[in-house]
Amino acid sequence: MQLTPARTRLALLALACGGFGIGTTEFVAMGLLPDIARDLLPELYGQDPEAAVARAGLVISAYAAGVVIGAPTIAAAAARFPRKRLLTALAAAFTLGTLASALAPTFETVVAARVLAGLPHGAYFGVAALAAADLLGPGRRGRAAAFVLSGLTIANVVGVPAITWLGQHTGWRVAYLGVAVLFALTTVAIVLWVPRTAGDPHATVRRELRAFRRPAVWLALATGSLGFGGLFAVYSYVSPLATEVTGKPESFVPVALVVLGLGMTAGNVVGGRMADQGAVRAVFTLFGVFAASLLMLALSASTVPGLLVGLFMVGASAAAISPAIQTRLMDVAGDSQTIAAALNHSALNIGNSLGAFLGGAVIAAGLGYVAPTWVGLALCVPGVLAAVAGWAVTRPGADDAVPSLAADDDRVALRPGR
Repeated sequence: MQLTPARTRLALLALACGGFGIGTTEFVAMGLLPDIARDLLPELYGQDPEAAVARAGLVISAYAAGVVIGAPTIAAAAARFPRKRLLTALAAAFTLGTLASALAPTFETVVAARVLAGLPHGAYFGVAALAAADLLGPGRRGRAAAFVLSGLTIANVVGVPAITWLGQHTGWRVAYLGVAVLFALTTVAIVLWVPRTAGDPHATVRRELRAFRRPAVWLALATGSLGFGGLFAVYSYVSPLATEVTGKPESFVPVALVVLGLGMTAGNVVGGRMADQGAVRAVFTLFGVFAASLLMLALSASTVPGLLVGLFMVGASAAAISPAIQTRLMDVAGDSQTIAAALNHSALNIGNSLGAFLGGAVIAAGLGYVAPTWVGLALCVPGVLAAVAGWAVTRPGADDAVPSLAADDDRVALRPGR
């Protein structure tokens, strides 16, 4: 279908709006955990507020678990469906899952609702990235992935602070209702602006799952999980870093988060362009920048300029890795393009859980609030080793060097965006 430039921009905007809603629903709980704990765990909160907040953190973990489960399963099962219809269904599922999160009566049912709300996450980003690649044309997959991810990074600058403020002043349930409205508007935008495209009639669950037989896919996932783990080791503990290490009041924490979000937004754009010029080279380059940024933050977080510049650079370099990893996954997955595009977000959420856990562990061990930054730096080492191993198994002459087409009856030729 030939689209006018204006229609193409509207279609891309609709896809990015989904990313904005996802970024908001994924991260807004981090600022509302005390409110959730106070409301859903009143007895525990009255006895031990810190224990109640820690238990309320299951709301975040539940969403991440839903992402890890849903990304490969939905992407594999639905790869043959028309993309517009699938994106509409996924956006509607987000709307219903977030609405259930707001209305669930008990802590246990809220946790269950967050698992359900997380299921469409990876599949949406994967399918939206492929749809955006179709809109932008061949050779621009990295920029297509970055455009869809831009909604998520912008959410960290605008959506998360705004919805957090709403939740703090009107209740956490109202915050989730606000996010549900965002998803409902996204559903309408997809219906109105995203063009119809036929699904891949040759796609099967078996063909999509074949991606897991490729060592390069596993190594790319490990690279992404470790890189994102370094980001979330810092992100999860920005508040005590700013207040206890830099010595600023709590009112300064939103400023630090906005700066981190601005860095992620800028890095996402740069990473998309670098990925189109060579995903492997981009991964190695960006891991070097990421490690240098973490080191700078660890050494200078005691000053306001050091904190803000360090957070900006950490956010920028980590976010730039994401489109590079997504492009790399699509490069090495052969015919399994839909699941490859979705798996990047499983890696991101594994990194989310890993970074938050390890960062909390070193703080609990009494190593201080700068320690999570050193954890992020340490995670860069196995991340780079995984990237090197991934390059080694796909170099010319290696067994996994050229992603082969399907070897059975569902054999098809790869086409851009398919």
